[in-house]
Amino acid sequence: MSQLSSSQFNNLRLKLEQEREDIAQRTVENEHYGLEESLRDQTGELSTIDNHPADVATELYDREMDISLLEHDDLQLERIDTALARMDKGVYGLCTLCDGPISYDRLSAIPATEYCIEHSPRQIVSDYRPVEEEFLMPPFGRTSLDERDDQNGFDGEDTWQIVENWGTSDSPALAEGNNISSYNEMAIEADDEVEGCVEPFESFVATDITGKPIGIVRNRQYQKYIENGEGLNP
Repeated sequence: MSQLSSSQFNNLRLKLEQEREDIAQRTVENEHYGLEESLRDQTGELSTIDNHPADVATELYDREMDISLLEHDDLQLERIDTALARMDKGVYGLCTLCDGPISYDRLSAIPATEYCIEHSPRQIVSDYRPVEEEFLMPPFGRTSLDERDDQNGFDGEDTWQIVENWGTSDSPALAEGNNISSYNEMAIEADDEVEGCVEPFESFVATDITGKPIGIVRNRQYQKYIENGEGLNP
């Protein structure tokens, strides 16, 4: 049997009815979050075929968000109607699993709840993760070959370095290091690896079309190679 007093019961019913009215009014005023209009009506264009793909993706994202908001309102309305029906049956304020009383504080915060704190299904944190993480967990762990002495091929880290060269949202001001003064210094292993080469000497050893060495290009990598004592200066 519910432990709610008459004034508490009436206050909770008033909250439920007011919330139901607010949701219904909001849905009507915003025309079901704009879903009553077509994409053409929202953009003001006859066709989106000539739009940039990113613009179309933005519109698609907004529509998906509107659908999610509308589904959330529909779910909340269903819960409110269920709570009001339980009031009429005289079982409101009792947990549907253990039949124990739900505290007034909890009902005041969540009037449409059907569960006590102990049996609330929302206490369970889902372990579900996107399937992409199976490939990227740990980051580049499936394709990173840096730690293997027997491998020097193109791996996941190399892929990211190429993408990173086109720019990211990071800036020197937000970088983790304290001595970074330019964007070029922010790349992964910016000072350690030569882009497009497995070994540093490949960046200054000139070859013909068959791969036969034909000369040395004395560039910056060549000077660094000599300074580090990795080769003999011819």
